[in-house]
Amino acid sequence: MRIFFTGGSGKAGHHVAPYLAAQGHQVVNADLAPLGHPDVVDLRVDLTDAGEVYSALAGVPTPGDFDDTGLDLTRGSAYDAVVHFAAVPRPQVVPDAATYATNVLSQYNVFEAATRLGIRKVVFASSETTYGVCFGQGERKPLYVPVDEEHPVVPEDSYAMSKVAGEVTARSFHARTGADLYGLRINNVIEPHEYAEMFPAFLDDPALRRRNLFAYIDVRDLGQMTLRCLETDGLGFEIFNVANADMSVAATTREVIDRFYEGVEVRREMGRDETFYSIDKARALLGYEPEHSWRDVLTDPRAGA
Repeated sequence: MRIFFTGGSGKAGHHVAPYLAAQGHQVVNADLAPLGHPDVVDLRVDLTDAGEVYSALAGVPTPGDFDDTGLDLTRGSAYDAVVHFAAVPRPQVVPDAATYATNVLSQYNVFEAATRLGIRKVVFASSETTYGVCFGQGERKPLYVPVDEEHPVVPEDSYAMSKVAGEVTARSFHARTGADLYGLRINNVIEPHEYAEMFPAFLDDPALRRRNLFAYIDVRDLGQMTLRCLETDGLGFEIFNVANADMSVAATTREVIDRFYEGVEVRREMGRDETFYSIDKARALLGYEPEHSWRDVLTDPRAGA
């Protein structure tokens, strides 16, 4: 595929864009800052500018494509798919109004240009924050566990609000065009080196992970999830939770429920270390199966308990 990848220079993108290229796809990174990876073409694009987005998607993707005599840009875009990861990544990076405006406008521009130019597959980054726990004021608990995609999304912060708006916008573009638009409610992104740097504290004090529903997503498994979305056609508009299969803490699910989720409905029996951020839907519809865990790097202090 020819893939237009926005935000390939960000924390998640700078792993996922090269991963897709390594699978044999042609990847162009549309971002304000270059990625500088030999297998990915950088294109500086301001995604809040509708004209720039449209022009970028309508242009010749890479220098090598000038020699492609079969490339006909008179009928729309040369790209086969868009992966939209670019965003202000959380609150308190810029003022709240700027976070919301930047994220909502860039999402609209990308969806509009892609579908107008005939691209039938858009995979976009939503967020765990949409459920209202991560950046909620004070104590916030889910209504039930494990949290699946049917759980209400009632966020209080500008970032999560922008992600909910993006999901609604994607649903509308699917209704208009029939294109596949898959939203990924991505949990806390972890790079491999962060296991040794961050997780010892999480294993000592599980309360540090309360706002993330005790979950995480290894960026390598996020790459797998993105690829499975690109390779699966015909689902229309869908939202998927994205996390690893286990929790980011050493406490058992029963211990977490007893300590943190008193009064919260437990909808089914859960495994000893199972994530509270359900990935059942991604497994069923996409064949997603996480391959990585902090347990591959660190010793579980509860092992054998």
